[in-house]
Amino acid sequence: MDYLSNRKLAAGILFQLLALFVRLKTCFCEVAPPANFVFGDSLVDVGNNNYIVSLSKANFVPNGIDFGKPTGRYTNGRTIVDILGEEVGIKGFTPPFLAPTTAGPVVLQGVNYASGGGGILNHTGKIFVGRINFDAQLDNFANTNEYIISTIGAPMTMKLLQNALFSVTMGSNDFINNYLVPVVSKVQQNLVSPESFVADLITRYRTQLTRLYNMGARKIVVVNVGPIGCIPYQRAINPSSGKGCVAFPNQLAQLFNSQLRDLVTELRSNLKGSKFIYADAYRIVDDLIQNYISYGFGNADSACCYVAGRFGGLIPCGPTSKICADRSKYVFWDPYHPTDAANNFIAKRLLDGGSGDVWPMNIRQLISSN
Repeated sequence: MDYLSNRKLAAGILFQLLALFVRLKTCFCEVAPPANFVFGDSLVDVGNNNYIVSLSKANFVPNGIDFGKPTGRYTNGRTIVDILGEEVGIKGFTPPFLAPTTAGPVVLQGVNYASGGGGILNHTGKIFVGRINFDAQLDNFANTNEYIISTIGAPMTMKLLQNALFSVTMGSNDFINNYLVPVVSKVQQNLVSPESFVADLITRYRTQLTRLYNMGARKIVVVNVGPIGCIPYQRAINPSSGKGCVAFPNQLAQLFNSQLRDLVTELRSNLKGSKFIYADAYRIVDDLIQNYISYGFGNADSACCYVAGRFGGLIPCGPTSKICADRSKYVFWDPYHPTDAANNFIAKRLLDGGSGDVWPMNIRQLISSN
């Protein structure tokens, strides 16, 4: 083989190596974990309420028992968003916005703004005094946005946010700690019909989700309201429902969820470049409750952390509470919130489920989409 042929062969090999390097680099970029920005209530709060004056807190035992200490999470271990973050390769848990350590480079990996007691409506959760409603969470994200721009510049910030995962878990408190609050609820329900109340929620939610989009979010998971009539608290205060779930709260959730799905469809169509997806937590949790034995659970109606009562639903989880023998077998940790095991079940369905669970694509597909 002559000199020229050798040079051509070497050049060809070099070109192929370079092409392979580019493909590998692209591949690595595509699977790199996205920044993770979380909005919501106590279902996904990871400690923001530790830093405000509020009656809604989880920074005491036995909460966090599987972490070895309370963290501010309203469960024995991880929240749904903690598990989703682990599954997509995010290192460490997305930190709470109000934690003093949530500063510097860590912010570029995402921030959790969720707050126990927070709702879509600003007056929701006022029985807890302090809480961070969705409007205030969006204000906090606006501050984060400005900080990121000042750190890496506007073009890079835009790219970061367009590839980031945003999740919003809101609405449960607007029913449980607003429209359905005992004593005052009958008065409110006589003044405002369920249809009018839900319409107000959807109108407000539309404005808030549009604001999130306008601040740069594109891949947005909107989680609906679960079967709130099945939580131990609702079972306990409605003994006439017997062993079953309480019908009216579930009817409210379904009314809201139907209009929320329409809203997600509307936003996907009207907001250019947006990728809103509808996460059907109601369907997933209802399936778990109805078929809990086949999924490896042993109890789907009572709180693992309980003080007294048939379902352990009247008194919040606290230092005087008893803990079930095997929390991995319980769907509910306390009167309101799922266990780590149930959160893991929900997260896996949202991550890899079909269109019945999460529409029009699951979270893994959303993350990998361009």
